[in-house]
Amino acid sequence: MPFPESRPRRLRKSEAIRRLVRETLITPDDFIWPLFVEPGEGVNRPIASMPGQFRRSPDTAAQAATDAWNVGVPAVILFGVPNHKDALGTRAYAPDGVIPQAIKAIRNAVPEMLVITDVCLCEYTDHGHCGVVDKGDVLNDDTLELLAKEALAHVKAGAQMVAPSDMMDGRVGFIRDALDEEGYEHVPIMAYAVKYASAFYGPFRDAAESAPAFGDRRTYQMDPANANEAAREALLDEEEGADILMVKPAGPYLDIVRMVREQTDLPLAAYQVSGEFAMAHAAAERGWIDLERVMLESLLGIKRAGADMILTYFAPEAAKALAR
Repeated sequence: MPFPESRPRRLRKSEAIRRLVRETLITPDDFIWPLFVEPGEGVNRPIASMPGQFRRSPDTAAQAATDAWNVGVPAVILFGVPNHKDALGTRAYAPDGVIPQAIKAIRNAVPEMLVITDVCLCEYTDHGHCGVVDKGDVLNDDTLELLAKEALAHVKAGAQMVAPSDMMDGRVGFIRDALDEEGYEHVPIMAYAVKYASAFYGPFRDAAESAPAFGDRRTYQMDPANANEAAREALLDEEEGADILMVKPAGPYLDIVRMVREQTDLPLAAYQVSGEFAMAHAAAERGWIDLERVMLESLLGIKRAGADMILTYFAPEAAKALAR
């Protein structure tokens, strides 16, 4: 029915009407907060490229997780930054590594919170790549063994979910089999199913000290130009036993979030990455945007595109804003 009979503005007249007809809602229940953990005690090391974010020791990570839980954030995902790095990333799967320590500290401090761990080698290798390297090549199948060892080390320490982010072929099935064989068939896998070789990861690599020492990650992370490949990757991970699929980054790839949502019934996560977070802060510091409004609008856009959950560095601040 055309104007003047049809007047869509009628349903925008007041906040009460807008609330009644609102199609998409975000709540703190949607958020997973990434935390960077390094060895030591009492560490709260600011990350220059990510305002308000820190590298924490296990004890201060536990306090931060408790504070996040108290404002409604239900889950954290942990990234380790070890003191020692080597070619095989041995601290990634060490039982006394920084991530097992952080898992135990957080589980003890706030037992109700879901503790997820990132499973990858890049933070732990001296070459900065996500797998075993031989003559400049990242070896897919050799890497799977180490990823499975890392996942098992985390689960044995108390992680309730593991999230492989390496983008090696077949790693979801390999980790699933390893967990099941050790009696951890109840532990879900959140697969970084669609992870692009993105320029938006820059601040993360600063935070995790994980920039490649040579080359880049385009031989295993996806080409930003490709969409159909995303559907194939997501469905492969589903077939291998993933319980949750993830698209990373989120904001520049909302079309991919929507496409994957239409391809699968599995829960879908999207990662609002460090570059997205840093750009919002940089613009706000110059007075160009309202940070809180942009934060909430960006999260709403990710949810509207089809994500069931969002990994975001904004999680505690967004939870506080939504409570107001």
